[in-house]
Amino acid sequence: MLIDGRSGAGKSSLARLLVAQWPTSAHAQLVALDWLYPGWDGLEGGVDRARDDILLPHRRGQLGVWRRWDWEAGVPAEEHIVDPALPLIVEGSGMLTAATAPLSEVRVWLEAPDRSRKDRALRRDGDLYRPHWERWAAQEQRHLARDRPMDHATHTVVLP
Repeated sequence: MLIDGRSGAGKSSLARLLVAQWPTSAHAQLVALDWLYPGWDGLEGGVDRARDDILLPHRRGQLGVWRRWDWEAGVPAEEHIVDPALPLIVEGSGMLTAATAPLSEVRVWLEAPDRSRKDRALRRDGDLYRPHWERWAAQEQRHLARDRPMDHATHTVVLP
């Protein structure tokens, strides 16, 4: 399952809820692109890493290996394994593209008003995110124009 939406739309909350209430005995794995983005200018790079290191191997039935991005040090950190035998949820801004859509059966686009999204995101991340809001929003805007993620979604959720 892939979950996309702009910052503050509720992607992480939805993903955590789905993992907690997964309907089978097989535990769903969760990967958040926030763990992969290589810095504040890394929306596209994080999506590429998720596709190459997680989604493609998972689709082929192979172990995926990804490295967490250490935001404080600005370098890649420890490795994590994705088990191809377990369900997988990947959530993050930029996730739905023409290249990632065929790698998932369920693709969710979350939509929310700009003011609500910004309030939620800044309440969540506060002063850490505040100086980067516009910079990140510009990358999201490019993603919307270039990739048209809502067109790749199998489900759309509109939040207040």
